[in-house]
Amino acid sequence: MATTASPTQVQRLPHVDNLRAVMVAWIIGGHALLGYSAIGGWPYDEVQETTFHPRSELAMAVVVGPTALFVIGTFFFIAGLFAPAAMARKGPARFASERVVRLGVPFLLFALLVWPLFMWFAYLAAGHRVSFWWEFTHRHPFLDSGPLWFAEILLYVSLAYAALVWAKDRARSDGEPAEEGPTTLGGRQLVTLIGLVAIASFMVRLWFPAQSKQVLDLHVWQWPQCVAMFGLGVAAARFGWANRVPERLRRGCGVAVIVTVLALPVYAWTVGLSNLADDAAPYQGGWHWQALLLATVEAILVVAGSVWVLGLAQDRLQGHSRLWQRCARGSFAAFILQAPVLLTLSITLRPFDLPAEAKAIAVAGIGIPVCFWLGWKLIERTPVGRYL
Repeated sequence: MATTASPTQVQRLPHVDNLRAVMVAWIIGGHALLGYSAIGGWPYDEVQETTFHPRSELAMAVVVGPTALFVIGTFFFIAGLFAPAAMARKGPARFASERVVRLGVPFLLFALLVWPLFMWFAYLAAGHRVSFWWEFTHRHPFLDSGPLWFAEILLYVSLAYAALVWAKDRARSDGEPAEEGPTTLGGRQLVTLIGLVAIASFMVRLWFPAQSKQVLDLHVWQWPQCVAMFGLGVAAARFGWANRVPERLRRGCGVAVIVTVLALPVYAWTVGLSNLADDAAPYQGGWHWQALLLATVEAILVVAGSVWVLGLAQDRLQGHSRLWQRCARGSFAAFILQAPVLLTLSITLRPFDLPAEAKAIAVAGIGIPVCFWLGWKLIERTPVGRYL
């Protein structure tokens, strides 16, 4: 990822590149696990031959679950953090056109071909005698793109940002005074943002519950955090957070995340939450206090967690080794390739009579390095590298 000392001078920030690679690896591993979970979250669950024991699934939720609530938001935060510099160099038209190529093309390729093709393979492996066309037209949601929904929503947010900048530039050319940006960004502003994200998420999920499906796999239930975190990144860019998050703010965000994460298993034990597949519905949406609670927990983790992990990366992910550089350079390609890699591994392991826990660990342990290796080769050996 890049930042700018001036609107035209680009400088690499290893800690941001490395953080992105770590998060992509974490997402790939998480999807490998979710393919064998009863509650779902990775579409291999449509044809899974075995599932975790409820206690294993609860343990996985305690370890992996909190990060699942904010990792995607962190990607939007980082994207927003570098958007103003890119916009200053390129202008709204070129910024928008490059985002269409980088994000829109992979999304369309996956929605129209790659994802339905590999899900078709999974259905055939599970004994379903269906055609590719049937799989494509009967997918729920229609035009599902697997993990590339992230690229789709980031594209929409980026285009909206480009349109907003264009409108502001047009207003200045017409003689209207330029709007001043925020003069301060600290704990009070983050707490306010947490409240807004929590309320907006709760309201949206009255109509679009968490994990609900929409045509084009829009993930509408996640839009409040995505839009808010991109906006926070744009605002934080003004204060140089890409290089250094204020130490006091980083510590405060870390405390908020740790307290929230530690409180989750205590809460689960107190209310007797032992089977996520059976007990999840009230938390996913509707006029339920549980839905408001989940929206609040998610808001705390996505806002405070994103700021905290960026600050940690600035101190602890400064690696410049060749391995770090390759992983960072190929991370977006690895993210894209996780779908065919993970599905192929799950299909390959399907005939073996192994517990779900063993299969999930094997798919994750093999899938992560394979995705990054293939991603680097794709970047290094093909013209695709110019666009990723």
